[in-house]
Parts: sequence; structure tokens; C-alpha cells
Amino acid sequence: MARSHLTLAALATSAVEGLDVAAAQPFSSNRHGDFDTALITARDGSHYLVRVPNSDAAEAAQNAELTALASLSSGVRSRLPFALSSFVGQTLLRSPDGRPARRATVYEFVYGRRVRLERLFPGPLPASIGRAIGAIHSLPSGFIVDAGLPVVTAIDSLRSVVGVMDRAAATSLVPAQLLSRWESATDDTTLWQYQPTVIHGAMNADALLQSDDAVVGVLGWSDLRVGDPARDLSWVLSAPSPETVDQVFEAYGDTRHGTDIGELRRRAMLYAELELAKWLLFGFDTKDSTIVDDAVQMLDVLVKSVQGHTAAGLAHETGPILDVEEVERMLDQRPQVAFDHRTRSSLSE
Repeated sequence: MARSHLTLAALATSAVEGLDVAAAQPFSSNRHGDFDTALITARDGSHYLVRVPNSDAAEAAQNAELTALASLSSGVRSRLPFALSSFVGQTLLRSPDGRPARRATVYEFVYGRRVRLERLFPGPLPASIGRAIGAIHSLPSGFIVDAGLPVVTAIDSLRSVVGVMDRAAATSLVPAQLLSRWESATDDTTLWQYQPTVIHGAMNADALLQSDDAVVGVLGWSDLRVGDPARDLSWVLSAPSPETVDQVFEAYGDTRHGTDIGELRRRAMLYAELELAKWLLFGFDTKDSTIVDDAVQMLDVLVKSVQGHTAAGLAHETGPILDVEEVERMLDQRPQVAFDHRTRSSLSE
């Protein structure tokens, strides 16, 4: 049974010494109940979120995010042109049935409304998104190493891509044109001679908060690491218009001078296309024929969209990888993807 917002408010007062709660209300942008969440208004007008995970996976994600937020010191945060949350307090819940106890965690509230991918058209917002992501990737990587967070080299990323391709190929359901396209990308040594950077690791539209036409907050830091910057940009390729994609990458390039934007876009496209292979593999792993059929259908659509480009390999002129409806369907049906998607938006309005 879900905990009421009043129960969560009481837990918040236990977690944060001196917190004077004036009001509480239910708060949830997550459809599958991974967290019980309430928005707390303090007597001084400040706002907080209190969350209790309802599964081991949710608890692990919350713990990972707390580690990441702790690593983002005030000095690091001062380099970012947007707000991000901070840990305020935590309290242990009772577990009368003997199961491991959960923790209620209180965070500072981050103001703003979530960016909607389907409404991301050319204008100031895509440029702001490019600058925000560029700022993350411009952070010095030392704090990642000091915090013991993952460091993924270019070779590690390549091996991961090849592993997904090999597993997908073994299903015999991936069109040969796509396998050839992906293999040409993995065989291109210049594509994998990039400098890893600090990356958000779980970036998509729901991780971004906007006010007017500017990014004012970024959420969901549980996958913070050093890795391939293209991973934080692959979701942009599903924007409604090519002009939007161009604006994001152009602003990103202006922020990170010297970056080979062409190679970055090629890897971003590869990662985006491989999401369909992962969707197919998820269907196989769960023995869900509906998901397998859905993935096969989307792979067939992808083949048609990249025809003319397969012979030349990945090219940034290719159209959107996934439209918004396809992304939402994957998020709704695939628990792990859906969980990642929802936890990114769990600290937003």
C-alpha cells in the first residue's frame, strides 16, 4: 500500500532536524510505483521532496544518485548553468516483517517544468539544451575518480556496442542492412578515438527542466560517470525536426570548442539505433513475443529510414531514429527503461 503524503511528511520531519512542515501534497510523475513521493512546503516557503523506494532496484538507483550528488561539490556545481538537487536528510523506516528496511530521503526541490520531446522545436530551448549538456561534459573528471564512480574508456564503449550487436545478430531478426551499417561503424577506428568526458549517463528530455526557453535544472544523476559524450546526446535524434537536432549540436559545439561534431553525431546515432536492438533483446530475455514483434517492426522502419545511407555507413543526415510514440511505448513496456526514465523526472514539478 502506498504511503500517504502525511506519512511522508512525518518521515521528512524525522529525517531533517528542525524542518517545520506547513503543507504536504502527493507528488508522483512515476506510473509504476517505484517510489512513494510527497512535495513538502516548509514554514519559510522552501520546498522539498521526500521519497521512499518501493523496490530493491529503486533503492539501488536512489543510493547511486545520492553518491553522485555528494560528488558534485559546490565548486563543481558553480561550473554548471543550471540547478540540481541536494541531499537534505534521511531516516530509516521500520520493517516489522523482518525485510531490510527502506530509507526515506529528503531532497531540495528543483524548480522548473519538464522538457517535452514532442514539443522540442527550433528556437532558444534546443540551443540551451546543447549548452547545458556541453557544460556537463566540460567538467573536470577528477571528482568522478575521487568518488569512485565509473570510468568508461572508448575501448570499453566499443566492446559494449559489439556485445549488443553480437547478441542481436544471434536472434536472426535484425535486418542484414542494419548489421552491416553497425559493423561499419565499429570497424571505423577514427570513430572510437575520442576523449571520454564527464557525462550525465541517463540524459533525455525528462532529465531536463525548463523555464521559458532555457534549461534551469537537470535531474536523475544516478548514472554520473566518465564516458562517451555521445551517449548524452543520442536521445536528441528523436526530436520532431532535423533543425532542432542541428541547433542542439551546434550549441554544444560552441560550448566545447575542438569537438568533432560529425564523429560525435555518428556515435550518437549508433547508440540510438542500438536501442532498438536492446528492445529486441529485452523481448527475448523476457520471452515476450509482443515486444519481439514490436522491435522487429521498428527495426524494419529503421531500415527504410536509412536506405541510401547504409552503404556509406552512419550519416548525420538520416532522419529521426525513434518517433515520440515509439519511445513512449518502449518506456511503458520495458520495466528497466521505464524505471530509468521515471527516476530522472522524480525531482521535478
